[in-house]
Amino acid sequence: MSTILRNWLRAALCLTPLIAMTTAPVVGGDSSTALMRAAVQQMREAAGLEVGEASLAAVPLLIELYERRDHRLAWTSDERVDELLELLAASTEDGLDPRDYNLPVLTELREQLLEANEPDHTVRVGFDLLLTDSLARLAYHMRFGKVVPDRLDGNWNFGRNAMATDVVQRIQDALDSDSLAAVIRELAPRHAFYENLKQGLAEHRAIAAAGDWPTLPDGATMGLGNRGKRVRILRERLGLVAGTIFDEELERSVRTFQMRHSLGIDGRVGRNTLRALNVPVGSRIDQIRVNLERARWVFRDVDEEDDFIAVNIAGFRVLYVRDEKLVWSARTQVGKTYRKTPVFRGKIEYLVLNPTWTVPPTILSKDVLPAVRKDIGYLDRKNMSVLDASGRVVDPTTIDWKRYSGGGFPYTIRQDPGPDNALGRIKFIFPNPHFVFMHDTPSRALFDRTKRAFSSGCIRVENPFELAEILLDDPGQTREAMLERVGGPTERIHLDEPVTVMILYLTAGSIQNDVKFREDIYGRDARVLEALEDEFEFVPPSDLSISWPMDG
Repeated sequence: MSTILRNWLRAALCLTPLIAMTTAPVVGGDSSTALMRAAVQQMREAAGLEVGEASLAAVPLLIELYERRDHRLAWTSDERVDELLELLAASTEDGLDPRDYNLPVLTELREQLLEANEPDHTVRVGFDLLLTDSLARLAYHMRFGKVVPDRLDGNWNFGRNAMATDVVQRIQDALDSDSLAAVIRELAPRHAFYENLKQGLAEHRAIAAAGDWPTLPDGATMGLGNRGKRVRILRERLGLVAGTIFDEELERSVRTFQMRHSLGIDGRVGRNTLRALNVPVGSRIDQIRVNLERARWVFRDVDEEDDFIAVNIAGFRVLYVRDEKLVWSARTQVGKTYRKTPVFRGKIEYLVLNPTWTVPPTILSKDVLPAVRKDIGYLDRKNMSVLDASGRVVDPTTIDWKRYSGGGFPYTIRQDPGPDNALGRIKFIFPNPHFVFMHDTPSRALFDRTKRAFSSGCIRVENPFELAEILLDDPGQTREAMLERVGGPTERIHLDEPVTVMILYLTAGSIQNDVKFREDIYGRDARVLEALEDEFEFVPPSDLSISWPMDG
């Protein structure tokens, strides 16, 4: 190792005075132990330390870990070092960036140590600290994701807990384990959804390495029987044998593509299908990486639930999972782009048959009050009643509606049960501050649309009585029995045990083998991608006993 590099590393470690002492016998340990003790003291005093061009991020963890180890080196096996470096490099398979784990600096230091004619304990101590810090970083990202979701979305209420009373011991256990790879796998989501996304990422990166896929020129809609250059490019784009005829095989491939990209399935290449075909492979790679990150945010919560409902806003779909098996699924309608359905989790506590609908504040001010000011008959046509603070019905003709154009409306407007009730015939209540729940709808024809962002934020469910029957799991509350009571009085039916519902936003992924892509209807992917590309930062879980620094 050159004198310049050695001095640079020593200066970076702030250990130069101690180096001068290492020519004398070290009491209570070897040179590396004494240097490590000094490095730990430096971290205590300066709340940080740099190794080469890298800054240590997990400073409190490193201090406690090495003090428990009596300042002995943690990485004494070349095989264990190689295993970690391979894991850091393989983080790209999860859509992460090895530079966040200082892999270039670690690789350079490793080479310098191997090339040195004699041991350089200063460099060895810095290398050891940086290896442990990088392991902590990788474990942190696999457990929680790199991006802190509640910084992007104030509604976020999913768990973000360390799930361990002694995180330092967890790191030591990882160091002592037979396989670091097994430890990291245990931290990452263990679901087909996540693994399929990883496989999709690898496949799309292979396409990018081969030079992307061809771009189709604009033109008229293509379908069965068409011929020409654009058909030839389309066949190449979909991986079929070369040719210029739009035959039945190509039509089947187009249908498959449309299904995987959440498009209308007609086997023809119109404007929307052409646009999806021409999305660059790099953009699809970014989309997969964003959704791998989202999976790391929420799938630990999924692991902890045996029985849950998941709503994918971007996929317009609701799923019910019991004992890790999909038992029911249906289409949904979600919030309009200017009345977005929030991402959060809750517990379904009860159902309401023949529900009333109390108009929530936003809809009241933006929709109902303007309509009533124009035409008082709106209330009667919508089967709506006006209630005072005591719950008594008020004659709407006695109210000066023009007074309440700017807010301060002192009444409640309630829609009574009926075939035109905005909630349909049944609703599913999971108390939350957003006034959002799942419900039936009279607008059933909208379920046939490909894009179904029609609501004011709530989740409209196709075939809701099927879901109710599964949730209640009661021979006396079958779908048929509940439908017989439709049109009767309002009825509340409690679940024996509340069931978790997770409102998610996933624009790519599938529990099947192939990745499905969905339109980013709320424009949320870009902010996640930007945060993924940003500098590394430790933001501690709320239950972590160590006081972590905010900046890494």
